[in-house]
Amino acid sequence: MRALDTTIRNYHWGSRTALAALRGAPPSSSPEAELWVGAHPSAPSLLRGAGTPLDRYVAANPVGTLGREALAAFGPRLPFLLKVLAVETPLSLQVHPDREQARSGHAAGVFGDDRPKPEILVALTEFETLAGFRDPAETVVLLDSLGAAFGPLRDLVAAGDLRGALRWALHEPVDLVDPPAWLGSVAATYPGDPGVVAALLLNHVALRPGQGVYVAAGVPHAHLRGTGVELMADSDNVVRAGLTSKPVDVRMVLDLVESTPGLVLDGEEDGPLRTYPTPEPEFRLHAVSPGAVLHDRGPQLLLCVRGSVELARGGDRLVLSAGEAAFLPHGHKTSVAGDGRAYWATTGAAAG
Repeated sequence: MRALDTTIRNYHWGSRTALAALRGAPPSSSPEAELWVGAHPSAPSLLRGAGTPLDRYVAANPVGTLGREALAAFGPRLPFLLKVLAVETPLSLQVHPDREQARSGHAAGVFGDDRPKPEILVALTEFETLAGFRDPAETVVLLDSLGAAFGPLRDLVAAGDLRGALRWALHEPVDLVDPPAWLGSVAATYPGDPGVVAALLLNHVALRPGQGVYVAAGVPHAHLRGTGVELMADSDNVVRAGLTSKPVDVRMVLDLVESTPGLVLDGEEDGPLRTYPTPEPEFRLHAVSPGAVLHDRGPQLLLCVRGSVELARGGDRLVLSAGEAAFLPHGHKTSVAGDGRAYWATTGAAAG
């Protein structure tokens, strides 16, 4: 059981206050967008006191840290990455590859790694996102209300051609004069961006604290505002369609996009644990309250988000305050005490 020093990523869409408040720190001088907990080589957490990057620590003893089952399934690395996102202005409209697309794309030099990037986000505050295509009948009603300029888009949606509708939205210069209220911040942040019109096709999801949204590979999505805990496969493969100043690749987006909806999850409660199941083998996210006993299978991360929690494992004890995290290697059960709230990341197979 090792306490971690985590990494803050500064992106323009972040907040100067949300992650600072989580850590009990004063407001930041620049936007703080993501707090990373994990072993991704671009920003690995460090073992507190030793300064050893977590990816190197795992690689030095993969059997002891991961367990034989996770090592056989995912290789000598931590298969998931845990984050806290603080979204003050909208993120890009994007999709991620599935397993086979990531492998072939990496072999062709298109993707930086050979892994898929499905995700789940659980809201810490009220959280708004666009996730997956909206029900076509509802989208037709919306587009009818916007006028004749959106007639071709409306007809594609009515015919069930959602990929064709997305292609039209990303290629046709149409001015959205009076956007729906939920789209106002996006239109104001990215005036004239074709991603604004594409957003009309997507499902607007408003999460309460404790609710989650699962975004599978190929699901178009864009987070709009709020703070949440996000868990994903340990990958950085992102393809953007719009709502960004970064490079976009509409052709690849259209190759990758799927009509699978984003799935809203309330979680499954079992005493002091609330689990958010997904079909992904790489990860499973759980909300943890004091009194929980965490299983001993596979590698695990635990992040305290409120108050403090005391972890007891194999004779060792560790206290984490809000914003602090720990790596729990394979092999020992962990009991949780204190007055706080935490999120626990495991592999999907170990949680099953």
